[in-house]
Amino acid sequence: MTTLQLNADIYRNLGIIAEDESTLNKVAKYLRRVVKQMKNDPTCMTKEEYFAMLDRAEQGSSHELLPGEDLTTFLKRMGHDL
Repeated sequence: MTTLQLNADIYRNLGIIAEDESTLNKVAKYLRRVVKQMKNDPTCMTKEEYFAMLDRAEQGSSHELLPGEDLTTFLKRMGHDL
């Protein structure tokens, strides 16, 4: 579902919910909780922030698995004690 379709669906359902004040209060409380979690979640980011993070990561050092190498061997080669 696209963002535009989701927005339309949410607004349509809010119109139905708005007719019942107690349900509307429950939804408002839930939305406040979701927004608070989003603000406290360090992994929640915009599309621009995500791509900027990828660009920064590409500029740093990286490591690759060698052909035929498994994860355990790779981690040992990187200096980890397993």
